[in-house]
Amino acid sequence: MSDSEMDKASDARPEKSSLHSVRLFDLAADTAPLAALHAACFDEAWDAAAIKDLLVTPGAFAFHTDDGFVLARLAGGEAEILTLAVAPHARGQGLGRTLLNAAIARAVDQGADVLFLEVGADNPHALALYAGLGFARVGMRKGYYSGRDALVLRLPLPVKFA
Repeated sequence: MSDSEMDKASDARPEKSSLHSVRLFDLAADTAPLAALHAACFDEAWDAAAIKDLLVTPGAFAFHTDDGFVLARLAGGEAEILTLAVAPHARGQGLGRTLLNAAIARAVDQGADVLFLEVGADNPHALALYAGLGFARVGMRKGYYSGRDALVLRLPLPVKFA
């Protein structure tokens, strides 16, 4: 991550998230560790091949640590978070925020002016994380997650974290 990305990704509030060091995922690396993290987090997990297929599409990128990753893509001035996975034992320590901050910084650096994501309407912890970063609800996808509703959230970019 460049110095400008690190500056944009850092949150001015002192919290545990500053202890996490995220790295841009190397596209030549094995995606099996990301798939294992995804499987630990989601009932309908993506396998290594699916993650690799997403990462090789134009505009796609991921940031990761040993305990989590965020996968996103950019196109036409818009960015989208495809997935955010934080290992159950690492939740509540600021890692999700740190990963999102890195993805937001890269999206801004690459010229995106808005960031979208879908999140389960029944996931209060994720909804609180996204609300704390300034995401706002702009829609709903009925039955998006195997019968469970998803909310579509939007974050205008650039963001200045308080």
